[in-house]
Amino acid sequence: MSSNEDIKKIIKLTGERARLDAKIHATYVVYSTPNGEIVKEYADGVKETISHGPSLDDA
Repeated sequence: MSSNEDIKKIIKLTGERARLDAKIHATYVVYSTPNGEIVKEYADGVKETISHGPSLDDA
């Protein structure tokens, strides 16, 4: 596996862990989508778009 693939795997696992922690603690996670939206995702699966903006790839 290349280091780039390793980093992508670690990022994915970190996001999954954050969702599990949010569920355990009845809270939420906040993340950016590929199209630039900032999303708050609650433990029950409800997603709330906080803001719309340019993609992080545009920076």
